[in-house]
Amino acid sequence: MKKTEIQRLLEEPLDADKVTRFLADRPFPLIEGLKVTFAWRGEAEGVNLRHWIYGLESANPLTRAPDTDLWYLTLEIPRGSRVEYKYEILRDGGSQWIEDPRNPNRARDPFGANSVLQSEGYAVPDWAEPDERARPGHLEPFSFKSKAFGAVRTGAIYYPARYRKTRQYPLLVVHDGSDYLKFSRMKTVLDNLIERLEIPDMIVAFTDSPDRLKEYANDERHAKFLSEELLKDLTRRLPLIDRPQARCLMGASFGAVAAFSTAYRYPGVWGRLLLQSGSFAFTDIGTQNRRGPLFDNVVAFVNQMREAPKAVSERVFVSCGVYESLIYENRSLIPLLDSTGMQVRFVEARDGHNWENWRDRLREGLSWLFPGPLMFIYE
Repeated sequence: MKKTEIQRLLEEPLDADKVTRFLADRPFPLIEGLKVTFAWRGEAEGVNLRHWIYGLESANPLTRAPDTDLWYLTLEIPRGSRVEYKYEILRDGGSQWIEDPRNPNRARDPFGANSVLQSEGYAVPDWAEPDERARPGHLEPFSFKSKAFGAVRTGAIYYPARYRKTRQYPLLVVHDGSDYLKFSRMKTVLDNLIERLEIPDMIVAFTDSPDRLKEYANDERHAKFLSEELLKDLTRRLPLIDRPQARCLMGASFGAVAAFSTAYRYPGVWGRLLLQSGSFAFTDIGTQNRRGPLFDNVVAFVNQMREAPKAVSERVFVSCGVYESLIYENRSLIPLLDSTGMQVRFVEARDGHNWENWRDRLREGLSWLFPGPLMFIYE
């Protein structure tokens, strides 16, 4: 078996200069086929790799190279993987989590930033990068007084670059809209896919919730707000195609539960669903769920749906990362959706529960739900 570079290094007597040259001459994490070596340098009592790969120990200890301050760990990571991680540095009886100083790749989310391993075969999609050739759409803030919630709801409306009041457009409603815009580059993705004719020009309503874990967990008020209030208001004000096939609800995690449960309460209103890493927890025996009380309403809904599956939409796109704890629940959902006669597409990715995983699935999901002129040519 071919030795890794770190193994060859450790066969020689080491000093500080050799360690410095070794680290300076190579990108880290060091990728050699399926073998990936993580490295950190400094004084510590211990160093752990903290990652978000469900099924592996969450803290993998790095080994200290003899007579040096170099710490290393080699793992086998499948091709095409994208893994977010941090180092846990143990000192003086405490610990500190830090980003990898030798890795420039970062992913950001509402809680901060993580370092990103991009294994062999993975690349950030070009359609998720800014493209000067793509004519930009624009965002306008909106506010709406909801009777269902008894409060004002805010968000943003995306208008495509070629928007005209004399044309009609499909509507996409996005849960956690601010996070999709900030952490999944969704405006850039829309601009690019529309410019490339992979999806049609569309109007997108980016919505947010001040209490998402409650309102997204099969809340009757939320379903009413979207289906009876917001949809009615947008249809009145904007040139929307007034057919279920031209309306889509979308969300990730609890947002996917909100999208699906809304369509379940209002079957036939939303003809398209895009569900990413849905928190579709359920129980096979009893009602006690292993994820805690925040999931109680979700479990009750999914259990109900599993007992009485029904067609609520025409097309449903579901994606999930194989490194997520939710992969079992999402895989289990697909046969139920298929059994109702709905058209279902399920996509798995070697990634975790994060915004860049959801970004990377947007092209496939949106172009299948709303194929543009280019996609029609190849179908």
